[in-house]
Amino acid sequence: MLLLLAVLLVTQLYPLLWLFAYSLKTNEEILSGSFFSLPSAAQWSNFADAIEAGNYFRYLGNSLLVTSLTMAGVILLSSLAAFAITRFRWKGGQLVMLVFLVGMMIPMQATLLPLMVVFKHAGILNTHLSLILPYIAFQMPISVFILSGFMRTIPHEIEESAVVDGAGVFRIFRSIILPISVPPLMTVCILTFINIWNEYILAATFVSAERLKTLPFGVYSFVSQYSANYGAIGAYLVLGAAPVILIYFLLAERITKGMVAGAVKG
Repeated sequence: MLLLLAVLLVTQLYPLLWLFAYSLKTNEEILSGSFFSLPSAAQWSNFADAIEAGNYFRYLGNSLLVTSLTMAGVILLSSLAAFAITRFRWKGGQLVMLVFLVGMMIPMQATLLPLMVVFKHAGILNTHLSLILPYIAFQMPISVFILSGFMRTIPHEIEESAVVDGAGVFRIFRSIILPISVPPLMTVCILTFINIWNEYILAATFVSAERLKTLPFGVYSFVSQYSANYGAIGAYLVLGAAPVILIYFLLAERITKGMVAGAVKG
């Protein structure tokens, strides 16, 4: 068992360690074909180049803005949808849930052309809003699925007692359901962050203004017609992946608890 865990640890950590070593090499070392060797002398200047030439902080700010607003929209809308589906007794609940489940099977690439047309006519093409809206839409199905699975385990007696005390629907949602649902909400936040942080296809399609671009576009700052600074590219990838890796390792336990929270009856 320990051997299996050791193998899994090595296979998961090795790509990260390799990328970090790659970011400290010169172009000559990288192009020599020694992919698995350590750098002869650490080129920390690659990170300085990544920050300055790659407009790291500008793209980082754009990524933080888009990701934060997306997370806020997903949490608000998916929690309200899950609350309505699981806590209200109405005939359309299962049908609405089925629609969300079908939404999980729609590939993002299939919506690029119609979204492009819609956003162009709406006048929001080449804005952060053209990214935030589809990001929220594509994260909603899995978020509703996770939250509804948990909310079904909450005893209805809690709400009945609140109604007797004079609480309305929104007060029940705000003061009872949301505080109880913190574990799956944390899972939704983390999964949304990981999925959106390095998303490239929609960002490349809907955003062309340099001042609005997100982190994945910084890589092209080091590629010209006849050459490329591979060490700086590696350093930029390390800097771009660092927030995701840090958040995942810090909150990995919360992800696991949130995913299994709805599997055990409370």
